[in-house]
Amino acid sequence: MIKKIALLIILFAVMFVNAQSITVDSQTYSPQQLIEDVLIGSNCISNVQVTNTVGGNFGANERSYGYFDATGTTFPFQSGIVLSTGRLNNVPGPNNNLSDDDANNWMGDQDLETALQETNTINATIIEFDFTTQANQVSFRYLFASEEYQEGDSNTCRYSDLFGFLIKPASAPVSDYENIALVPDTQTPIKVTTVHSGIPGSCDPINEAYFGGWNDSSYQPINFNGQTTILTATANTTPNVTYHVKLVIADHENYRYDSAVFLEAGSFQLTTDLGVDRLLATNNAICGTESITLNATQAGTPSYKWFKDTVEQTTETESTLNVSETGTYNVEVTLDNGCISYGEIILEYAPLPNVMDTTIIECDANQDGLTTYNLFEATDVIINNDQALSITAFYTSFTDAENGSNPIPNPSNYNNTTAGQIVYASVISQATGCSNIAEIILDISANTLTLQDVNICDDEVVDGFATFNLNDIRTQIELQVPANASITFYTTYADAFDETNVINGNFNNTIQNSQTIFVKVTTDTNQCYAISELTLNVLFTPQLLEDEIILYCLNSFPQTTNLLGGVTNGNPNNFDYQWLFNGTDTGVDTPTFNANQIGVYTVIIAAANGCSKTRTITLLPLNELVIDGLQYTELTTNNTASITISSEGDYEYAIDNEFDFYQDANTFSNLQPGFHTIYVRDKNLCRNTFIEFSILGFPQFFTPNGDHINDVWRPVGTSRDFNANLELLIFNRYGKLLVKTTSLIGWDGTLNGANLPSNDYWYIINHPNGKQYKGHFALLR
Repeated sequence: MIKKIALLIILFAVMFVNAQSITVDSQTYSPQQLIEDVLIGSNCISNVQVTNTVGGNFGANERSYGYFDATGTTFPFQSGIVLSTGRLNNVPGPNNNLSDDDANNWMGDQDLETALQETNTINATIIEFDFTTQANQVSFRYLFASEEYQEGDSNTCRYSDLFGFLIKPASAPVSDYENIALVPDTQTPIKVTTVHSGIPGSCDPINEAYFGGWNDSSYQPINFNGQTTILTATANTTPNVTYHVKLVIADHENYRYDSAVFLEAGSFQLTTDLGVDRLLATNNAICGTESITLNATQAGTPSYKWFKDTVEQTTETESTLNVSETGTYNVEVTLDNGCISYGEIILEYAPLPNVMDTTIIECDANQDGLTTYNLFEATDVIINNDQALSITAFYTSFTDAENGSNPIPNPSNYNNTTAGQIVYASVISQATGCSNIAEIILDISANTLTLQDVNICDDEVVDGFATFNLNDIRTQIELQVPANASITFYTTYADAFDETNVINGNFNNTIQNSQTIFVKVTTDTNQCYAISELTLNVLFTPQLLEDEIILYCLNSFPQTTNLLGGVTNGNPNNFDYQWLFNGTDTGVDTPTFNANQIGVYTVIIAAANGCSKTRTITLLPLNELVIDGLQYTELTTNNTASITISSEGDYEYAIDNEFDFYQDANTFSNLQPGFHTIYVRDKNLCRNTFIEFSILGFPQFFTPNGDHINDVWRPVGTSRDFNANLELLIFNRYGKLLVKTTSLIGWDGTLNGANLPSNDYWYIINHPNGKQYKGHFALLR
C-alpha cells in the first residue's frame, strides 16, 4: 500500500512538472550578457561585443526579447534567449490566448527583407554582435514558434512572420549577409509556410520532419500554436577573423499573430562539421549494410574523442570514425589552443528494397532469338507488388546499374542484343530513398498454337462481311493454353506484340471474304506464351429476294401460281432447295414451286458449302370485291360519280356498259341525269361487281299531244328504286296550285280532265331527305 501511495505521489509530481510554463526575464540580463554569457559562454569565442538592439517600446520594464528558463518543463531547451514580435510577457504558456502585440513606431528591418527576398516587415526585434573564433565553423541551436501555425486552417499555407540569423565578416558590406537559419541541407528559410505537416484540402506537408507539432490550449510551456523541432544554424568561419551577427525576427505585412525564436543557452560554440543527418524522415538514411566514414579532421595536432549515443568510444581517437550502425555520433576535437570544437550527426539505417529477379518471356516472329521487350512488364514481379517501391531505370550491365550510368533509353521498346540477355533494374524505395538491383533474363517463347480457320456464313446482307464472336473463339483456344492465361485478338502482328488496338467481343471483318487476325496468349505472370495467326472466312451464301405476299384467285382453282426460290447471286440450278408448306416438308427440291393452296410457303436454299438462306412466300386469297362508298353530284353542269373499294387488289372501272371501255380511275364526269351503273373488276379478271344509281334532272318542257312521246312531265332519274317518293306540286304562273302528285306519276298537262293551254308552269319537289327543289318548265301543244 505504501509503495502504491509513493507511486501516485511521483506520478502527480511528474504531471505537475510537465504542466509548467517557462519563465521569462527582460531585466536581469543586459543584451551583452545575453549574448556573451548566456548564448556563448565560451572562452574560445572571443571579442564578443553587442553593437545594436531593437525591440518594441512597451515601457521601462517590458521588452520583446530577454532570457527564458524552462527548468522543470517539457520545453526542449532548459534555458536561453528568446526574441519575439510581441511582448516578452506573452511568451510563457499556457497556449490559451492570442499573442497579438504592437508598439508605437515599431518598424521592420531592411536587411532581413533583402536576405529573405521579402518586403513589408514590421515589429522587428534585433540583437547584433561581433565575435572572433579560433575555428572554421560555429553553430548554435534554436527553435521557431508562431501563432501563425493554425491547425486545420489554410492560413498556415499562406502567411508567415520572418526571421533570420544573418552573418558576415565585420568588415564586409551588408550585402554580404548570409542567412544561416535554413531548412537542413537546403537554402530554404525556416518559416511557417516552409515547415509544417500540411493542411488537408489546402496544402501538402512540407519539410515535415522538422515540424515539432501543434500546441492546443492544454500545452503549458509556451503561448504559441505550433513550433519546429530543434534546428541548428551553422556558419563557416575563418579563424581569428571578426564576424558580425544580426539576429532578427519580424512580423510580416501586419502586426497580427506574433512569432518567437528561442536560442539554446551555451549552444553558440565551435563546430566540427560531420555532415548532414542521415534520417529516415528526410529520406536520406544509410542503406543496407553500407559503412560510412565520419571525418572530424581539424588543422594542427588536435586530439579527438568520439561518442555513440553519449557513450565515449575510448578506443577511437583518430580524426575519422567508421560507422555501420544507427546512432547519434558526437565528436569533441580539442584544438591546439585548448578550445573544443563539437560535432554531432544522427545516422539511421534503412534496409535495401526487397527485389526479385525475374524472366521476361517474349514472342519472336522469326525465332532468331531477337525481339522487342517492354521491360516495365517485369515491374510487379521485381517489386513483389510493393507500391512503396518503383523502378528508376534499366541497364545493360550491373556496373552501370550500380553507378547509375548509361540507362537504357527506351525500356518500353527494348531490342535485345543476344538470346538470353540479362538486363538490370534499379529499384528505389519511396519511403527510405534506398535502392537495389534486380536481374531480368530476356527469354524467347517457342510456343505455337494450332488454330483452325473460323468459317461463318454471310449475314443478312450478302457482301463478304459478317460478325465473328471472338468470345466463342477464345473458349475454343483456352483448351490448348495454360490455365489462367489471357487471350487477346489483334488485326496486325505489330498490335499483338505491342498489345495495342485490341479487338474483342463481336468483330466485323474489314477485309472482304477472308481476313487474317492475330491471337496473343499471355500467361498469368504477364509473359508472352504465343502469337499465332487465325484466318476468318466469310463463306459464300445465297442471296434471295425479299419475303413476299401473293394473292390467289380462288375462282381459278386448281390453276397454280409459280413461286420462285429467288436466288439473285448465282445460277438457281447450282443450289439445293427444300420447300415447306405451313412448316411441313413438301418433298419439292426445285428452284420453283407450283402452288394453289392458301398458306405459308418456306424455301430453304443452300449452297454447296452448307450456307443457306430462307425465304417465305405467303399465298393469300383475293377477298370478295366490296364497294365501300359512292359519291356523285347532280343538278350541275358537270355531274360526277366516284366509288371507293376497300378490298386489296388492282382494279379498273367502266360505266353503263360492262363490256365497254375500262379505265384505271374510279371517277366519271359529265354524267347526264338519269340511271347509271358503274362496273368494277380486278385486272386479273378474278373478281367483279357493279353499283347502280340515278342522277336527278328536270326536263325544260313536255308535249302532251297524244303521240306518246314526252306526253308526261316528270323528273328524270326517278323510279321505284331511286327517288321514288318525291312529292310533286305544279303551279300556274300566278302561284295557284294546280296539281299535287308524285314523281313516278308525273303530270299530263290536264286539270280536272281538261287540257291546260301552252304556257310556263312552276314546280316544287319535296325529297324525303328534306331537300326541296323549285323551278319551271314549258307546256307545248
